[in-house]
Amino acid sequence: MSTVVSVPRILVIGTGDTKSDELQFMASVIREAGGHPVMLDVSILGDPPYLPDHSRHDVAAAARTSIDAIITSGDENSAMALMAQGASALVLDLYRAGKVDGIIALGGSMGTDLALDVSAVLPVGIPKFVVSTIAYSHLVPPERIAPDLMMILWAGGLYGLSGICCAVLSQACGAVVGAARHSRKPDTARPLIGMTSLGSTCLKYMKHLKPELERRGYDVAVFHATGMGGRAFEAVAEKGGFAAVFDFCIQEVSNHHYGSIVTSGPDRLENAGRAGVPQIVAPGAVDMVDLPSWREPPPVLADRPYHAHNRLIGSVTASPEGRREIARVVAAKLGRAAGKTAFLLPIEGLQEWDKPGEPLNDPAGHAAFVDEIRKSLPPNVALREIDAHINAPHFSDVALALFDAWVAEGIVPEGRP
Repeated sequence: MSTVVSVPRILVIGTGDTKSDELQFMASVIREAGGHPVMLDVSILGDPPYLPDHSRHDVAAAARTSIDAIITSGDENSAMALMAQGASALVLDLYRAGKVDGIIALGGSMGTDLALDVSAVLPVGIPKFVVSTIAYSHLVPPERIAPDLMMILWAGGLYGLSGICCAVLSQACGAVVGAARHSRKPDTARPLIGMTSLGSTCLKYMKHLKPELERRGYDVAVFHATGMGGRAFEAVAEKGGFAAVFDFCIQEVSNHHYGSIVTSGPDRLENAGRAGVPQIVAPGAVDMVDLPSWREPPPVLADRPYHAHNRLIGSVTASPEGRREIARVVAAKLGRAAGKTAFLLPIEGLQEWDKPGEPLNDPAGHAAFVDEIRKSLPPNVALREIDAHINAPHFSDVALALFDAWVAEGIVPEGRP
């Protein structure tokens, strides 16, 4: 059951000196929807025509500076970065004090830049909504998007209110009030295991692993490793939110290496290790590079075997030398891990479409990856070769046996049935 908050407190973030009409309209909609707006002003050059609950001076103080110092800090970029620092600190303090049930931020590129920082400091389960003129844009790097961030395009709202603008703002305000009123916070009673995968047409191990881990008393979150899913996985890992990870689909490392827009950012496969989280890693689908199927592949991949998954996404295989490059990238990332790390290497294949007779079958490419991984993995990573395909039940059984051994050794906390 969700816990219903009768009058959710919604933090409304924006530059009141330039967007007063819009922000006050949002506050009125939040009240009409049954929420209580709490105004946080992040203006730099002037005060808004209304009295905010938290002023720009409060924001500057939270950044351990003053508005005058921010104004003279250099340029608009440095000034807004300092305001983002202060706003993030202030919002986190308000959350920890139990004074906010959800946030909504309004902005163009400047306000969105700040809003991304503010959203990132809050845990999963606190509603976060950004109304932005650059929502869904490639200007927004995936590594800056909070796992449960909601965005809506601020259509027709660059300057002043209009019918379209009011429609968008009212949708956003209604959504954040409803989310704050009925949101169900993550249940932390059982240790959380993070797992990555693609859909079961490509990778199937989670069908066996998830119920087995749940039977052992763990909560299991499976992240869809198609860019934003991997980003969410990394964001939770960075905060130490996992008891252990089964990072079995690391394709996003290949995607990023080849410049695909299907990326989780440059730190994919790094945050669990940096946080000391025990990690069992496997190279699921790392032989593929995902690309938008509505765009021509880049020249370096244009002559490689291709599989269209749907009208949004398709996959090409990296060349044998390209797979050696990826193996070295993976090894370098795992080499920086501070926690217990094992690498499971399925000798017979890495995804469903690389089997004999399938469109992405490439024995020479797979052999190149296997050879390079053997050469490149550093001493802190335990290599376990498995004479099976990654989708074979034997692969999952080996992974579970290793996990059980880590639990017995106290490396991973015991589950709570």
